[in-house]
Amino acid sequence: MLSAMLSVFAKAQRHLARRDAVLKRLIATVGPCCLSPSADHFGALVRSIIAQQISTKAAASIHARLQQALLPQGVAPEAILGFSDEALRSAGLSACKARSLRDLAEKVQSGAVPLHELPQLPDEEVIARLIPVRGIGRWTAERFLIFSLGRLDVLPVDDWGLRVGVQRQYGFTDPPEKAQLRDLAEPWRPYRSIASWYFWRSIAVG
Repeated sequence: MLSAMLSVFAKAQRHLARRDAVLKRLIATVGPCCLSPSADHFGALVRSIIAQQISTKAAASIHARLQQALLPQGVAPEAILGFSDEALRSAGLSACKARSLRDLAEKVQSGAVPLHELPQLPDEEVIARLIPVRGIGRWTAERFLIFSLGRLDVLPVDDWGLRVGVQRQYGFTDPPEKAQLRDLAEPWRPYRSIASWYFWRSIAVG
């Protein structure tokens, strides 16, 4: 499985380097793609909800406290449903995010969000299944496609980090608008997720 994934990433890197001079330079600087999709789909959605509009460090701290509070079951639908909103908030969650996690857990348990079926569904259908959950919009659903399901051709145009990364690497005065980003990304198909990962990494590595 790992060797197959690395082979796909290598093919994607060659394609992107041939089609885009900026990405060719960026790939040489960052090195091989090490995107590692998470098999814990519920946990990935929980982390995404927690991380909304707060720093990475704060999100990691809240997630760690939530994990500790939910022991021995851990971050699972039944564990979250067994806690009150007040107990969830004691881990550092806002009232809104506590309600979002409860709604996610309820929809997973009811089958409205069939986590076991999502890997077999097309991208847009996965998004359609996820966005009825409180606190999950298209941005969160697209990141789930990339970081949990390992989809290779997703372009999250609402992601501010991606737009800033593109701005810096291309030397634009401002972050590109969504339509401009879509046009710019056409040559990246069918590996727009991998291209996005490189622009995110460009910010992380400075």
